[in-house]
Amino acid sequence: MTWHCKLGHMSEQGLKILVECNLIPGLKSVNLQFCEHCVTSKQHRLMFGRSTARSKHILELIHSDVWESPEMSLGGAKYLVSFIDDYSRRLWVYPIKKKSDVFAIFKEFKAKLELELGKKIKCLRTDNGGEYIDGDFQTFCRQAGIQRHFTVAHTPQQNGIAERMNRTLLERTRAIL
Repeated sequence: MTWHCKLGHMSEQGLKILVECNLIPGLKSVNLQFCEHCVTSKQHRLMFGRSTARSKHILELIHSDVWESPEMSLGGAKYLVSFIDDYSRRLWVYPIKKKSDVFAIFKEFKAKLELELGKKIKCLRTDNGGEYIDGDFQTFCRQAGIQRHFTVAHTPQQNGIAERMNRTLLERTRAIL
């Protein structure tokens, strides 16, 4: 157990290989006991299940997220806000200078999209970022009849569509740069 601990809680199989190569002086055989430290320090979070549920109509569910751009735009925008329709997976991205601009952009996005498609946004899924839980934003959504879905803190998997799109956009931006 002493060598197991000294070698960073190496596995029993790894210790046996070292013993076979005579790299651990004085140790002839390996038979490790249960090590609580190995269990607690090496455990992983279980994967989130994949959701197969998908909207049946356009604008039934919109995913949104704000992320910081790796480079400032020529217009001075440091952030990007994305809106993704769950049904069609159509994406709209708007550059913004500060996160507080999200509400104004959402109102503009909503008006343009509803006029263009002749349908209303039914639900908006976002994280619990301050830009989305602002009182004016909440009031506007309530008055417009938009249901809100918020993800649990530190679980970006719950808004995986938006998070994956952010990653795709970031990869494309890096490739272009």
